[in-house]
Amino acid sequence: MPAFKQREKVRFVSGDTSCAAWHYPGTNGGCVIMAGGTSVTKEPASDLFAARFNDAGFAVLAFDHRRFGESGGAPRQIVRFDEQVADWHAAIRYATGLPDVDPDMISVWGFSLAGGHIFRVAADQPRLASAIAQTPLVDGPAVAPHALRSMTPLAALRLFGRGVADALGGLVGRPPLLVPAAGPRGAVASLTTPDAMDGDRALDPDRRHANWEQTVAARIALQIGAYRPGRQASRIRCPLLVVVCDQDQSVLPGPAIRAALNAPRSEVVHLTGSHYAPFLESHEQAVAAEISFLNKHLEPRDRDRRAFGSVS
Repeated sequence: MPAFKQREKVRFVSGDTSCAAWHYPGTNGGCVIMAGGTSVTKEPASDLFAARFNDAGFAVLAFDHRRFGESGGAPRQIVRFDEQVADWHAAIRYATGLPDVDPDMISVWGFSLAGGHIFRVAADQPRLASAIAQTPLVDGPAVAPHALRSMTPLAALRLFGRGVADALGGLVGRPPLLVPAAGPRGAVASLTTPDAMDGDRALDPDRRHANWEQTVAARIALQIGAYRPGRQASRIRCPLLVVVCDQDQSVLPGPAIRAALNAPRSEVVHLTGSHYAPFLESHEQAVAAEISFLNKHLEPRDRDRRAFGSVS
């Protein structure tokens, strides 16, 4: 369980609602903006890494996408890719106004689905100092066939049927039809790959996040296979760290490696293990690589301009 020296709840406007976040004040002017994938809220998504980044001197802004966690937005538990990317842009705007943050020393960090969003966000934010995509979902069409093979035929049929019903119901204002974000093979769940069920022990081993709702609107099954944020890699101008797990069965390492090759200033770190290894057996290796990357790229561009020794 990480130890938090100091953090405060904040909110920032995004679209027609607001997003809830934790702000960890930093001391070196750098800031890491963080969020998790699919239905993973800010605490299970970021707590393990945020505490370590903060110990290294960086401010952290860890937020919930709209419609999830403590953020606003209704109906709930619906993933809309463009909305979530807009939330990232809103978080960056908010972070630039924090008293402990140098606007030229901001990095973004996401994993899984949010790791894919990182490619789009970094491509559209040339002022970013760096970006970290951890086990990112970058190419839906490349991953979807493997995900389908991980389902039983009946479960796949029921999931897509529920997805169609959910999408059609949404058009006439019906509440979302929810499915578990992860489940064992044979379950009607968004993801049933062999490592999908590692999420609980990786992100909430002590069962501290009782309010974390691990469901998602079923319409995601109709959308995820066409999502290709990795195609934006060539437009990313800031340094990009892509962390892949060589035995990842949920997003697969290959698509992320290929996307990274198209980014002009990319680095790839390989970890041993499956999708959640950065939170489990490969955690120390992941933290060391990411803090080293942040230390290298989140340096003041004008060291004499501002001092960040304290937070007012």
